[in-house]
Amino acid sequence: MEFQSEMQAAKLLKAHSHIWNHIFNFINSMSLKCAVELGIPDAIHNYGQPMPLSQLIASLPIHPSKSSSIQRLMRILIHSGIFATKIVAKDDHREVGYVLTDSSMLLLKDNPLSVTPFLLAMLDPIFTKPWHKLSTWFQSNNKPTPFETEHEETLWGYACHEPKLNEVFNDAMASDARFVSKLLVDDKCKGVFEGLESLVDVGGGTGTLAKAIAKSFPQLDCTVFDLPHVVAELEGSDNVKYIGGDMFEAVPPSDAILLKSILHDWNDEECLHILKNCKEAIMSKGKGGKVIIIDMVIMEDEKKGNDDDKFVETQLFFDMLMMVLLTGKERNEKEWAKLIFSAGFNNYKITPILGLRSLIEIYP
Repeated sequence: MEFQSEMQAAKLLKAHSHIWNHIFNFINSMSLKCAVELGIPDAIHNYGQPMPLSQLIASLPIHPSKSSSIQRLMRILIHSGIFATKIVAKDDHREVGYVLTDSSMLLLKDNPLSVTPFLLAMLDPIFTKPWHKLSTWFQSNNKPTPFETEHEETLWGYACHEPKLNEVFNDAMASDARFVSKLLVDDKCKGVFEGLESLVDVGGGTGTLAKAIAKSFPQLDCTVFDLPHVVAELEGSDNVKYIGGDMFEAVPPSDAILLKSILHDWNDEECLHILKNCKEAIMSKGKGGKVIIIDMVIMEDEKKGNDDDKFVETQLFFDMLMMVLLTGKERNEKEWAKLIFSAGFNNYKITPILGLRSLIEIYP
């Protein structure tokens, strides 16, 4: 009985700790946001060697009364793998210095692949407040999303008249496009664009991805197609142009249509509408063509290895994000296949070479 009692106590304590961990999970995000806003990653990078705590404190724009708290901030970010420490010899003693990890390298302002704009956008109160309305949204039928429950309009409608949201959202999408473009023009992906003469990047924002593709494939005429207020003041180049419009009405004709992180924003009915317009756009060119989708394919449990738990967790985070902010969702392969064939396409190919996301090519 005593052994059973000890086992019950151990399970109880583990369960209690597990719940507490979830309660306070937001502290990881907010600590990371704080570090970025204080410029800690860049301070360590600019120091050029393991950075002692005293040097880090001296380099930061903080009030002297808060100096002793920086060590505590760094401690949790080291625990979560954002930063690391390294012992260095100095004169006649050894001291601990802070160093960047692969993750914090992606937080540097001058890193072309920086995810800082995405981080600052997703953790902005405009995007975090709707999470407090999630249970309210589940209990009512008057709003399609928790975002609308909080802000009384859709994310897209809000962005049309709110400069701050429009700016942070476009910056976030541009930073993500830079990250994806680095991989998309790699030798492993270049075959995707072979034989194409024209491409339309639907929902392409400020054109970051289209410009990268156009630079790597100068024979390709690229069009960035987005809402009029997004592309209104943007200027094109020799093989990049901007067109304002609505993908739910029509998509400009092209050999290929690119949909990067678009379809996960919308529900199945809305996606069918978009895909049918894309099919009409490529069929009107008379060459067969294809639609290139960059989006997540949620990994099935039976295909998941022991090291994939965090990978899948991040995909599920995004699925919840789509539910809270928009009407969309992340899909597994079966859901993608149903959507693709329902839109009238005959075949598809999924290439999982973009980390959390995959390259999905669909053919009429």
